[in-house]
This record gives sequence, C-alpha cells and structure tokens, in this order.
Amino acid sequence: MSDFDIIIRGGTVVTSADSAQCDVGIKDGKIAALATNLGSADRVIDAEGRLVLPGGVEGHCHIEQRSAVGGVMNADDFYTGTRSAVFGGTTTVIPFAAQRKGATLRQAVEEYHECAGPKAVIDYGFHLIVTDPNEHVLNEELPALIEEGYTSFKVYMTYDALRLDDRQVLDVLACARINGGFVMVHAENHEMIKWLSDRLINKGYSEPKYHAVSHARLAESEATHRAIALSELVDVPMLIVHVSTEDAMTEIRNAQSAGLKVYGETCPQYLFLTADDLDRDGAEGAKFCCSPPPRDAASQEAIWRGLANGTFQAFTSDHAPYRFDDTGKLRAGPNPSFKEVANGVPGIELRLPLLFSEGVRKGRIDIHQFVALTSANIAKLYGLHPQKGTIAVGADADIAIWDPDLEKTINYDQHIHDDVGYTPYEGRTVTGWPIMVLSRGRVAIEDGELCVERGSGAFLPREKSSAAKPLGRLVPEMDPARNFGADILPTANK
Repeated sequence: MSDFDIIIRGGTVVTSADSAQCDVGIKDGKIAALATNLGSADRVIDAEGRLVLPGGVEGHCHIEQRSAVGGVMNADDFYTGTRSAVFGGTTTVIPFAAQRKGATLRQAVEEYHECAGPKAVIDYGFHLIVTDPNEHVLNEELPALIEEGYTSFKVYMTYDALRLDDRQVLDVLACARINGGFVMVHAENHEMIKWLSDRLINKGYSEPKYHAVSHARLAESEATHRAIALSELVDVPMLIVHVSTEDAMTEIRNAQSAGLKVYGETCPQYLFLTADDLDRDGAEGAKFCCSPPPRDAASQEAIWRGLANGTFQAFTSDHAPYRFDDTGKLRAGPNPSFKEVANGVPGIELRLPLLFSEGVRKGRIDIHQFVALTSANIAKLYGLHPQKGTIAVGADADIAIWDPDLEKTINYDQHIHDDVGYTPYEGRTVTGWPIMVLSRGRVAIEDGELCVERGSGAFLPREKSSAAKPLGRLVPEMDPARNFGADILPTANK
C-alpha cells in the first residue's frame, strides 16, 4: 500500500510567508507531508522547474445572479463559472446569495444552494447581500445564518434595487458587531451618480463611454470616507471592495494608519483597463461597463502602489459576466444608453495570470505578496484559513502548479472557459500560467482538460473571521465613560 495518494515532486512550494524546494504528499484530500524524498504514492507528479502554489481563493464574484440594472441574468451558471475559475488556478469561490427586497435572506440562501449544488466543480461558500435589513433580518435571520457559516455580507451604497441609506448601514454594522459577521461595502455616492446620469442623458450623452463620467471619482472617495466613518462610530471592521481611485485608496490607507480595521480590495479592471476602453464604436464600449468604472493610467499606477504597500489585502475579479447580446449587455436594444447596460465584466479565469504576469514577473510585487493577495489573505478575511489559502500539513490539497515562463496571448476561444463569449483582455500577452490544478487532492485540470465532475464541489461553512473582531476603541459618543453614561454600544448581551 502506498504512503500517499499523490506526491508532487521537485517543485518550489510557495506560501504567503516563505518558499522551499520540497515534495508535497497528499492523502485523503489533505496535505499530509512536506519534505524531501517522500515515500511511495499511487501517483507522482513531476513539478521540477515549476511553482507549487496554493489554489486561488476568489472572494468576490457574481455567479448565476441577476443584475441590479434590468434584472439581467449572469452569463455563467455554477458549472461554467467554477469551471472557468479552476482553469485559471482558483480552487475556491465565494459568490453572493443576493436578497431581493421584500424577500428573506433564507430564501436567497436556499435558492443559491439549489443552483450551486448540482453544478459547482470546486468548493464554494456564499456571502450574503443584504438589501432589506428589517427587524426580522437583523434580529433573527442574519444571526442564525452567521452561526451556520455564512459569516460575511455585502451592503451597497448605490443602485436603487440594492442600496441602503446610512441608518440602514449602521443597523447592519451593529448586527455584525453583535454576531461576529464581516461586512463588505460597495462605496459610491448614489445621489452624485444619479444626478450626473440624469444630466448626461437629458443632454443626449448616452453612449457607454458616459458611464465612466457618471460614476465620478468623487462619488467613490466620498462614499468610502463616509463608510469608514460609519464603521468607526460602531467600532466594526469593514472591507471596501473594488477600489478604483487613488483618493478612495488614500481614505483606506489613512484609516489603516489611524489604527482602524479597514481593509481594501481591488480588481484586474483597475489595473488593465481604462475609461478609454468604453469609448468604442457602436455599443462595443458596453463590454467594459462596470461599477466603479475603469479610470486612467495614473489611477492604475496608484492601485499598483496600493497592492505593493499593503493598502489592499485582496485582489479579486468581481466577475460579473453578461453576454454581448440581447440576453445580456444589449437587452435594451443594439444601442443601449449607459444607464441600460448591465454593469460588470468577466475575469474569474484571468485574475491570477494577469497579476502574476504584470505583478510578479515585472517586479511590482513578489511571489509571496501574490499568494497573499489572491489566496491566503482572502481565506483569512472570510474564515477559511488554514483549510484554504496555504500549503501546510492538514490543509486541503488545493494546489496550482505554475509554469512561470509559459507565455500566452489571450484569445477567448482558445483560453477562456466561461460562458460569456468575450474577454475584455483579448490580445494581451501574459507570462506564467497554471498548467495543473488540484482541488481537495483531486486532479481538476490536466493537459488543458477538466478532470472533475459537475456537482463535485463542496459547500464550505465558514468560521467567524478574526478580521471582523472590533477593536474595542470607542469614539467619545459611544463610550459610557465619556458620554454621560449612555450605554448605546451594540453588544451581544443587549
């Protein structure tokens, strides 16, 4: 009988902290040994000259979800979405179970389990999207769901169908503080965007390129500042998602410098696309419409600095895929106004190759930062570490074997496995690619083929994250020692 099911031999094993030339022994879906000259195995994989990295953890993606604009269904279901993810070296996804206004969170969770269970090929969890924080949701549903392993949730400060006002955001933050939930925020000033959009449309500026004008940078930085102030008032950590501007990044950096538990996330579209991509013939620019929109070259360089200096803890795709036809981006017709275009771009498969090529290969970040930003930090933020996000004895054997020198010029038909029909990164050349991927010890990708079955991914209930623990540092108005004894801080025993 063999000592291991699989041995990965001769590669350079890399985590967010260190690297070593050693073998990886896998038994019963777990990493069982890290050493040289391991014993026998049912299968030995030769990784000489390769990098052996933890599988990516995708902390922000939309799969089989309807858009906030027009209720358009994503192009990807849980089969095509997770298939695309694993081809790109990602072995865990955490998409959103979105509450509809007037419906319950429990209904949303049940519906998404029905979608994911029979289709997902890799492991998955769910964030919640809270759109209707009524008393039942805040006092019963959210506390119960957090205990069941749905430990993170997202709130929006814009979109009519999704947005919460400041008081509602405070209510959600208070619930998170009491129950140990982790809050993500889409921070844009709704009224600024609405005012700009109405004026643009009324003056006849309706092409997709004006989407980038309507979502002003100030709308993002103001809302980021306000969201951080709300979190500080209640002493609740917060993650600001998909940051696109230097000013919003600076708000996060300033909060971190002040000792607040404020985290930042950014995405490929803010490193590799600009607003000029929206300025294309006809409706072609609609392919690049997402919120916040891509900005400019100076913003790209600022975001790179934020990745290098630790302002951002997470690099995610915000994969929000819509076909370029009447089922997706063109649902309102062949020449929709920017207000009628479903917001979002695909990117779940190229998230890791793009950052590896332009970040690691070009010296903007090192390989350990790459692992942290794409895997380890995300697992930690969302209560999955050390099961996911690292190569360590006892962790799930989620591993991507990379050829760091393999060069590919991205072509949708040859390289992309989602169901969108296009990629905004068409024609870009990248160096470095995952050539073999294991999910819980199962060979998932080999020789360019998917080797795992539809529905073989497992649901992951998640732990409460230490990132969500309050600081215990109260502003004067919330501190009974300084506010004339008013006991108004949300706590578990209230």
